[in-house]
Amino acid sequence: MPSSLSRTLSGALAAGAVLTQVAHPLLRGERLRRTTIGSVVAFAAASVTDAARRGGPRAAATTLAVAGGLGLVAEAVGTRTGRPFGPYRYAGTLGPQVLDVPVVVPLAWTMMAHPSVRLGRHLARDLPAGVRDVATVATAAWTLASWDLFLDPQMTAAGHWAFQTPRPHLPGVPGIPLTNYAGWLLTAVAICGAAHATTRDTPGTTAPQTVPAVLLGWTWLGSTLGNAVFFRRPVVAAYGGVAMGLTVLPYLRSVLAGRGTRP
Repeated sequence: MPSSLSRTLSGALAAGAVLTQVAHPLLRGERLRRTTIGSVVAFAAASVTDAARRGGPRAAATTLAVAGGLGLVAEAVGTRTGRPFGPYRYAGTLGPQVLDVPVVVPLAWTMMAHPSVRLGRHLARDLPAGVRDVATVATAAWTLASWDLFLDPQMTAAGHWAFQTPRPHLPGVPGIPLTNYAGWLLTAVAICGAAHATTRDTPGTTAPQTVPAVLLGWTWLGSTLGNAVFFRRPVVAAYGGVAMGLTVLPYLRSVLAGRGTRP
């Protein structure tokens, strides 16, 4: 795919994902369900297209296979064994399923894994080589896992899935066991580590961080505002806003300072 085309496409898809998510507080019922699925598809497509812009078709395919594949495996194992997230079941409201997992779920892992790895690489770029890879995976995994502080409360409230043993839980956030967040962090480390190890930019590529920064910045700010104001979940807004902000805020500051073209 030509660089100019991939740049335009990834930008358009990112804008589409943001706009559909903006509409979430205004929708109900079937329209909300369809918009939720559509926003995940657009977000994931933006991430995969941005990967193609940086590393070509192979990087795009690897991103989808690694993040989506490992996400699917983790979810399929999780629904059957209760590990690593705790016992839970999908309600069958998120469209077609593979191995009892909605297809949109591994796409959700994909959509956040790519920008999270970009964030990790960017923040760790000036560290010594011996610790750079560890710092990249650690910050990427934290970013990906902290997103679930927003995601699970929203999706369980909408009835898309439910946990069988939702205790112990975070104070003020019932219905989601602490094991779920531990499982997310473990899975995020595996996905981000594999994605970082298997995807590389084409030599000489200096693509800006615009698309990953927009996707992560909107997810952080939009989810914080949405939970604080529209969904009336201020505790969720506080948990997610602080946790995800630990990595997203420094990333956005760096990108806005004009240093976003480096890996």
